[in-house]
Amino acid sequence: MALPGETAQLKERSRARVVRVDPLSAVQAPTLPSAFVERRPHAGVFHRAHIEIAFPVNNVGANLPSLLATIAGNLFELGEVTGLRLLDLDLPPEYAGGFDGPAFGVDGTRRLANVFDRPLIGTIIKPSIGLTAPQTAELVDSLCTAGVDFIKDDELNADSPYAPFDQRLQAVMPVLHRHADRLGRMPMYAFNISGSIDEMLRRHDAVLQAGGTCVMVSANWVGFAGVAHLRRHARLPIHGHRNGWGAFTRDPALGFSFEAYQKLWRLAGVDHLHVNGIRSKFWEPDDSVIRSARACLAPFAGLMPLMPVFSSGQWAGQAPDLYAQLQSTDLMHLAGGGIIGHPEGIAAGVASMRESWEAAVKGISLTTYAQTHPALRAALQHFNSV
Repeated sequence: MALPGETAQLKERSRARVVRVDPLSAVQAPTLPSAFVERRPHAGVFHRAHIEIAFPVNNVGANLPSLLATIAGNLFELGEVTGLRLLDLDLPPEYAGGFDGPAFGVDGTRRLANVFDRPLIGTIIKPSIGLTAPQTAELVDSLCTAGVDFIKDDELNADSPYAPFDQRLQAVMPVLHRHADRLGRMPMYAFNISGSIDEMLRRHDAVLQAGGTCVMVSANWVGFAGVAHLRRHARLPIHGHRNGWGAFTRDPALGFSFEAYQKLWRLAGVDHLHVNGIRSKFWEPDDSVIRSARACLAPFAGLMPLMPVFSSGQWAGQAPDLYAQLQSTDLMHLAGGGIIGHPEGIAAGVASMRESWEAAVKGISLTTYAQTHPALRAALQHFNSV
């Protein structure tokens, strides 16, 4: 329906353009129900295509909510469209430069952790719920004694009544400082600061003042605007946990691809982003996980790369395949049960992860390397039977 204000000049200035259409095979049933389609007679053939659309950046400005409303807003609601997926996103560097982007990324994270030329080996506080602040500190002490590079809070625990954020920070930071004095490097701990904007800013500042080196947010639920606001304030790396991601991507004809998703979080300013793990406990196939990690490391509009975080059901056994497929050590490899549940204890769990990566990079099979590395040998015997 043409409206009076839709002048030729306005259309020329602000219209979107269909750049290309690559048809796919048609199907006989809609991907998703649509009352709009059901109200109208149709031939029963549903056409599909990969479509590239160009939107003028002047319609949007350096505004993530407006960008998302443009490329992923009510397009999903259109009745005539019974399936829609955002596959990728390209932005001019001069436009992307209007966003803050990551402040640390891979290189900055490595400098803070003082870990170079290998992956950061890390873990998650487990059990994921129920530990008091003193119990958390006790576990952190054991992990730091074992030489772990990175620890993060579980996404389920940000400010729980049994372990409030402030108590957890006050209990954990002295442990980290004690081990930093011994190791000559501060073990990186990503404190889960997820909450309201004001809560996140206060918690970030508390971590910074206490000498911490990382904060974590449940990115999807804090939201793009929330993370972008935190980024403008932050002086620490932002560890982006993507819990809930399956709701955005699990149906192949709906939602987002990770290639587009990570670019949006790069604009918002996260430094690390979870990509799942190979042979994990989740639904995602391994080739999708590797593509996600490559996307984090790939160039995009002049913004620095993200550090991909592999987690979920991880242990020493995945390192060779992960390295062979990714061909990079610019990553975090987080093992919860794979470290804390090692049959010979936490120190052996950390050692087994390091040893598996040494073998992977050297091109030595884990079975051969395990002959002279007891921690790895015990991990292979135990986790291969689980």
